Amino acid sequence: MAQLPIKRSIERVPGGMMIVPLLIGSLIATFLPGMPKFFGSFTNALFTGALPILAVFYVCMGASIDVKATPYLVKKGGALFAAKIGSAIVVGIVLGHFLGEQPVSSGIFAGISTLAVVAAMNDTNGGLYMALMGQYGRSEDVGAYTIMSLESGPFLTMVTLGVAGLSAFPWPTLVGSILPLAVGMLLGNLDREMRDFLARAVPVMIPFFALALGASLDLHKVWQAGLLGIGLGLAVVIVTGIPLYFTDRMTGGTGVAGVAAANTAGNAAAVPALIAAANPVYNEAAKSATLLVAACVVVTAIVSPILTAAIAKRANARAEERRVLNKEATR
Repeated sequence: MAQLPIKRSIERVPGGMMIVPLLIGSLIATFLPGMPKFFGSFTNALFTGALPILAVFYVCMGASIDVKATPYLVKKGGALFAAKIGSAIVVGIVLGHFLGEQPVSSGIFAGISTLAVVAAMNDTNGGLYMALMGQYGRSEDVGAYTIMSLESGPFLTMVTLGVAGLSAFPWPTLVGSILPLAVGMLLGNLDREMRDFLARAVPVMIPFFALALGASLDLHKVWQAGLLGIGLGLAVVIVTGIPLYFTDRMTGGTGVAGVAAANTAGNAAAVPALIAAANPVYNEAAKSATLLVAACVVVTAIVSPILTAAIAKRANARAEERRVLNKEATR
């Protein structure tokens, strides 16, 4: 039987395993909204079960995190992690002062919210970062994502919103948001075979929770998210990229690793829905935030590699100049 390159075609789209199912789900929600309930049973569960699927996803994600990282990985990954989260906190405090919990209701910025911006900035696209560092950076810097992967999930976004002075979350909710990740880390570090077993499920879960998230979105508002999403994606690259670049330089790097981390993870699009489930005051903001963050995934997946390649070329040119000067000095 002839084979169709379905997986390969989806992966040609930046963040395709997240974006394509999300789009399919939103098309069904827009034009066939009653379809999941009509069929009921497992079909309905597939379109409405984002939270249970995400809970399993974070257990598996946690299992892939090795706490026995080398000192260099801890230093590099910890520094980039702090710069990324620190940038989101500063922006969250500023926007929280002006916008509060609710999205902008009218004008060209209609739909933008503190939740959308913080969720987009908080989580690095690990696959993209490691691919870029494998091509332009050092092998040691690839492993720095071991620490940066702690950004995954809604926990740090909840903390950021609380620090920004917005509606806080009770401590059981905060603990509950990080508990699946912590359980996964415990299992993965106690048993290497469990790590290998659970880690393999991480990419498999992404299209399923993306489909369920998309099934809650109305595409009539997509044009708005598209325009704002481009702007927000560029803002993520610039606002987080500058501190990440200098942080990488200060920790002995060339700045390439910092710029390679200035993007948005595909699973970050799930965070607004998780935040709204934990605190209903964010329900209104979460609707547009999911679309905006999904748009950010695509925009940053295009812009971040271009910028990383440019920074790497510049760094290599400087290194070559120093090598030539040193060679002449020793003559």
